[in-house]
Amino acid sequence: MRVEFDRDTCIGMYQCVAEWDGFEKNLDEGKADLVDGEETDEDVFVVEVPDGEEFDAKFAARVCPVDAIAVYDDDGEQVV
Repeated sequence: MRVEFDRDTCIGMYQCVAEWDGFEKNLDEGKADLVDGEETDEDVFVVEVPDGEEFDAKFAARVCPVDAIAVYDDDGEQVV
């Protein structure tokens, strides 16, 4: 399972940070950061979800008020 995070879309509500340790606050820029995320496109970051953290990653995506977070299963199908 992987998470894609469009940081440009992020508005810094930090709800994702409250739901999953895979995100952290970047107060200098007023946006969240995807921990250990690899930039694939400009301001789009991707990370594999560690085993046992799938529920929290999905919940972080669901609570994002601007849909900046997408979660994909191992087959590449978007689940959130």
